[in-house]
Amino acid sequence: MSLFGFVTAMMPPTEGGDGSGSLVSTLIMFGGIILIFYFMILRPQKKRQQEHQKLIDNIKQGDKIVLSSGIHGRVSGFDDGAVKVLIADNVHVMVEKSSIQSVVPKESKESKAADN
Repeated sequence: MSLFGFVTAMMPPTEGGDGSGSLVSTLIMFGGIILIFYFMILRPQKKRQQEHQKLIDNIKQGDKIVLSSGIHGRVSGFDDGAVKVLIADNVHVMVEKSSIQSVVPKESKESKAADN
């Protein structure tokens, strides 16, 4: 049984017409719902994933980062999908790249002088 046959079999009988107008409006409604779902949920999520992957790919040694657990640290090395992070004096931890939530922007000399 085709999809069209299934949909027409599930529709209630109509009085005096062939019911094709009702089917078309139903399909248009479902198409609109799918488009709204795509543009409101799927597309923004994919964009966030791409931005996060770009952030992870651009991390270099010496960058200050924040892990998904909330721990702040500085990147001190890399090893096959993992990152070595300095979180305190002589305390290094190995974390997965995917656990990096954000990179802390570097402060410029002008902003440091303005704070003093």
